[in-house]
Amino acid sequence: MQRPLAGLTRQNLVRELVAGITLIAIAIPLNIGYAQIAGLPATAGLYALIVPTVVYALVVSSRQLVASPDAAAAALVASSIGGLAAAGSQTYAVMAMAQAVISGVLFLVMSVLKLGFLANFLSKPILVGFVGGLALDILLSQIAKMLGIKIDSGGEFVDKLTGIITGLPDIQVWSLVISALSVAVLLLGKRFAPVVPWALIVMIVATIATVAGGLESKGVSVLGEVPAGPPVFSWPVLSWANWFALIPSAMALTMVTVAEGLLVSRSYGEKHRYPTSPNRDLFAFGLANIASGASSSFAVGSSTSRTAAMDSAGSRTQLPSLVLAVGTLLLLLFGTSLLADIPSPAIGAIVGVAVLPLLGIREFLDLWKLDRFEFGIGAACFLVTLFVGSIPGILVAFVLALVNIAQRASRPAIDVLEEDDNPTDSLLADAPTGAITAPGVIVVRMAAPLFFANGTVFTTAVKSAITGAGGPDKVQHLVVDMEAVTDVDVTAAEAYADLREWLAAEGITLSYSRVREGARPRLERFGILRTAGDAADGVYPSNREAVAALTTHR
Repeated sequence: MQRPLAGLTRQNLVRELVAGITLIAIAIPLNIGYAQIAGLPATAGLYALIVPTVVYALVVSSRQLVASPDAAAAALVASSIGGLAAAGSQTYAVMAMAQAVISGVLFLVMSVLKLGFLANFLSKPILVGFVGGLALDILLSQIAKMLGIKIDSGGEFVDKLTGIITGLPDIQVWSLVISALSVAVLLLGKRFAPVVPWALIVMIVATIATVAGGLESKGVSVLGEVPAGPPVFSWPVLSWANWFALIPSAMALTMVTVAEGLLVSRSYGEKHRYPTSPNRDLFAFGLANIASGASSSFAVGSSTSRTAAMDSAGSRTQLPSLVLAVGTLLLLLFGTSLLADIPSPAIGAIVGVAVLPLLGIREFLDLWKLDRFEFGIGAACFLVTLFVGSIPGILVAFVLALVNIAQRASRPAIDVLEEDDNPTDSLLADAPTGAITAPGVIVVRMAAPLFFANGTVFTTAVKSAITGAGGPDKVQHLVVDMEAVTDVDVTAAEAYADLREWLAAEGITLSYSRVREGARPRLERFGILRTAGDAADGVYPSNREAVAALTTHR
């Protein structure tokens, strides 16, 4: 088992400590903003950087992945709990804690049952659409904050947009100035000096300007008093009905984190050539989320942006996360007074710029160029998430994933091998090619397992190939290349039985080649192979006429 803080040596200790200070500068302002997005006090975002971060860093197999609440998780918390309790209330905070606990348990179950493969159901178009919808909803809330316009941050997207439009005459000028300058510094700084912690600089300078200019009295909203002290440990106490009501949103949080977190973990492991364990990473996320729920915080996911920042800083261990935990604890113990005067427009600018890449504009353009169908999947997921809600969005994401799988599986490559051993273009059920392998013989290759989605497609394509080649007058033998047929189900077996009856009625013999040994017992049980026995020459079953004709021709 990999030891905690794997990769840490005396040679890289200083570099890792410096990276940890950089992580503090990045994470603290972002987590304050994410807590506000979630409808929780700033302390909820800061508490997530202490105990959950330590637990995760000591257990995870990835040496670089940073665990923390992120924009998508915060938006999911707000949208899912907002309809169950009033944002800012004690019940709301307790439900956010319970949601994190449920998510943690789900992570642990997935780890024990080795269910990380379920993340593969969230393809890139689905993730781009889902996260993009959440990001645009977040961005709208931050724009309102930057303009000094009061809107219901827990409302629907259309309500937020309407609130901003109707509130334009009431724009707070100083809020607009602070946010405009903050956005300019963040964007230009990221372009020309990306290693500098611009978010921290913006937060400090904006706070000094707000205090020096007395801007709070001129209408600029500030963060307000942040309670001092370490995380408050307590177990969420709710009715069973409320616990059950939180399960769907906890599942959504879990699946999004699994899909993104495992992908990022694996990619950095491969990039820097160290081993990662998906199931151990799931276990780490589970413990971190339970710790988060028990320490007055909310759901913890994977932070792609912070992980990338640590990679750029040269970090190759989890030590920066431990430095972050210590630094945040010291801030909560001795420095909360420094946070009270942070202007909300600056926080809005920091979060707004951070979520811009999550809109997926470039990814959508790439999808449009590469595959319109996958673009449509991403767009549908984006629109449902934006206009209906995050939970319907994740449900639609899974339905679209299944539709995508079924659509691709229902049109497998079905080839007729021609005389030069090259296959024709894949057959369509309604487009016979007229190709023939040898006089009187057609060899058809099915490049996928046979199951309910493609069984009828395969049999129809074979009939069309035979008919297109001249029917029984020109084709007396059909050979099915079974190399890629690794499985079969009942529905496909019934369709195959219909094909066999049709071939018998037409007087066409049926033979098989290259049957996989591992698949043979199941193919026999389902009646795909009509006789049992071994075939030394790889042809199965024992009607050799087709192969003899093919061999003679060659």
